[in-house]
Amino acid sequence: MMVRVERVLDEAQVLELRRLIESGEWVDGNETSGHQSRSAKRNRQLRQGSQAEKTAGRMVLDALGHAPEFIAAALPLKVFPPLFNRYEGGEAFGAHVDNSIRRLEGTDFRIRSDLSATLFLAEPDSYEGGELVIEDLFGEHRVKLPAGDLVLYPASSVHRVTPVTSGVRLGSFFWLQSMVRDPGEREQLYRLDRTVRVLSAERGPTDDAVLQLTNLYHNLMRRWADA
Repeated sequence: MMVRVERVLDEAQVLELRRLIESGEWVDGNETSGHQSRSAKRNRQLRQGSQAEKTAGRMVLDALGHAPEFIAAALPLKVFPPLFNRYEGGEAFGAHVDNSIRRLEGTDFRIRSDLSATLFLAEPDSYEGGELVIEDLFGEHRVKLPAGDLVLYPASSVHRVTPVTSGVRLGSFFWLQSMVRDPGEREQLYRLDRTVRVLSAERGPTDDAVLQLTNLYHNLMRRWADA
């Protein structure tokens, strides 16, 4: 399941975040690459563990905590600290698969990567190329969103970033472990949650049908989730 989450960051937040990361130290993007992706990756990354990266990461995590659509779709248990990358001058990231386990170097923090996320930090008309291409059984999906919007997609998918031929593509990327491991169960919960929210807005939260569906949602969460 792919989900677009709009306006995780508003315009002012995007500008603040960009000012912070653009003043930081940028290094070879392969600093965090796995064995398979190392040969495919050509970009730069805000140095992992730097003060700029930590501060910017906290800003992203705080914004995610106020994004109901993200929480409903991801049901996050653990989120890897957000990283930041930039592409320009023909840089790209060839087809690859994200590691199944992500470990934060120097700590005992690790997650099973159920989902990957990319938060776009540059407007799509400010650079050429740079589409995130995600493959599934239905073919390729090309994603290039407005600054502040996020795409959530299966970490198990083959994906790539096309060459950026002009301008600069800035983004934040991270992985997360969901409370619900099974993607089919997670999708059903997301669809049910959206239905509850729509009906609640139309009929009110105390409507009998809304209460019954809310009860079903939470009982399924009790059955499927690891908290």
